Amino acid sequence: MIVLSNKQAEMLERAKRASEPRIEITPDLGLTTIEVKIEPEGVHFPDGQVLGWMDVTKIGKSNVGCFQLRNNGIYKIQAFSQLTQRPVSLMPTDGAPTMLLAGFPMHRIKGIEPMQDTRSKIRALKPRGGRALDTTTGLGYTAIELVKYVARVTTIELDPEVVKIAQLNPWSQGLFQNSKIERLIGDAYDVVDNFEESYFNWILHDPPTFSLAGDLYSRDFYQKLFRVLKPGGKVFHYVGDLHSRTGRGVGDGVVQRLKEVGFLQVKRSYNAFGIVASKAS
Repeated sequence: MIVLSNKQAEMLERAKRASEPRIEITPDLGLTTIEVKIEPEGVHFPDGQVLGWMDVTKIGKSNVGCFQLRNNGIYKIQAFSQLTQRPVSLMPTDGAPTMLLAGFPMHRIKGIEPMQDTRSKIRALKPRGGRALDTTTGLGYTAIELVKYVARVTTIELDPEVVKIAQLNPWSQGLFQNSKIERLIGDAYDVVDNFEESYFNWILHDPPTFSLAGDLYSRDFYQKLFRVLKPGGKVFHYVGDLHSRTGRGVGDGVVQRLKEVGFLQVKRSYNAFGIVASKAS
C-alpha cells in the first residue's frame, strides 16, 4: 500500500526539476522510506507502479488530502458517511495523519502531531495491566498505544466508513493486526450496555466535539461508564483546550456530571486537554 501527501509530491517535483534520476521518499506518510526512479513519464515505484506527473501535481495541490496509489492511479482517501451524513477523510500532518470529520480534525495538530496527542492522553490515564475501553476508535491510535500497557483493549467505532479510512491509513495497521485489540461497530452510547458490570480497569473516552456527539457528554453516558469500570479504575475524558472559553465551559460541565454519577478525584489535566477521574476502590 502506497499513500502519499503534498509533502511527498513536493519532493518529487523538486527532484524532477533538478533532473535527479532517483530519490528516497516515504510511501507510507513517514513510517518508512524507499527509493523511486524519476522518469519523463512519471515516478517509478519498486512494486512496478508508475505515478504520472499530472497526478503528482494533483497531490501537491491538496493541503488536506492523502492519496492511495493503486493500479497506477491515485484515489483520495475520503468517504461520505450515509450513517452520519458527514464527510470523512484522511489529512496529512507533520507526523501521523489525522482524520477530518465534517471538517473537524480528530486530533490536536497545532504544535503537536496526532500520535503525540494520543500519548499525552494515555500518560494522563497511566494505565497498567487489566482491560481497557476505548470508546471511539477513529483511526485507532488510542487502541494501538493503549495495548502496549494493558492486557486487552476493546474499542468501539460508530461509523463503518471511518473503519474503511483507517484500513487505508498506514499508521492504523496495528489496529487490525494486533489480536489483543477487540474492534466493535456501533454507537458507544448503546454498546457499553452490553459489557458486564466492573469489566474494565481503564477507560479512555475521546469523543468528537460536543456539537457532533452531545450524547457522549451526557450524565446518562457517564453513568454507563461508571457501571462498567472496576472499583479503583480510572477514566480519561478528552474535552479540548481547558484554557479556552469553550473548553473551560465544556470541562466544567463534564466535571460536574462525572461527580454526580459517583466519580471521585475528578481533576483537570491541562497538558492532555482532558479530565481524569477515579472510581472508589
